[in-house]
Amino acid sequence: MSQPVPPSDQPQQPYNAQPGGNPFAGQQAGAPTGNPFAGQQPGAPFGGAPFAPPAPARNNIGLGLVAAVVAAVVAAGIYGAIIGATKHEIGYAAVGVGFVVGFAAGKLGGRNPVLPVVSAVLSLVAVYFGQLLGKAMSAAKELPVTVSELFFDHFSLLNEAWKADSDFISYLFFAIAAVAAFSGAKKAGA
Repeated sequence: MSQPVPPSDQPQQPYNAQPGGNPFAGQQAGAPTGNPFAGQQPGAPFGGAPFAPPAPARNNIGLGLVAAVVAAVVAAGIYGAIIGATKHEIGYAAVGVGFVVGFAAGKLGGRNPVLPVVSAVLSLVAVYFGQLLGKAMSAAKELPVTVSELFFDHFSLLNEAWKADSDFISYLFFAIAAVAAFSGAKKAGA
């Protein structure tokens, strides 16, 4: 005789399943489930213990100072190039100079209280040299000398020209850059 066929509207239960319970309870232990990571602990890569992240740099004043000096030199060059190309001092660029110097010092140096102060001083130096470089680039376009000749051979003339063209806004950019460097170093070091 033939066996009865269950109606099609009732769910099929797998082999060895418990009626009314978990349909997968009857599967053999260790049987493949389709998930290659099923036997692992949560967060553990490939069955082993998770790798510990590297410890953040804290109070590494030497690394912070080196980073601030490098950032100041690079930012001064970029700021000078912007001034030389536009023939105008741009306040946002001065803020950027200060923030980059402070952020680099704080990120690599940590929470050392010396770093925000040094960052502020270095940002003042970077803005000053950036303005001088911009003035040298503008003057080199009009005079038969190169930027490096103006900057290195005739620095006193370049400085006098900068003093003659400086106004309240120029000095305001110094203050803004110093504040941005100080706050950037504090925030990055936290």
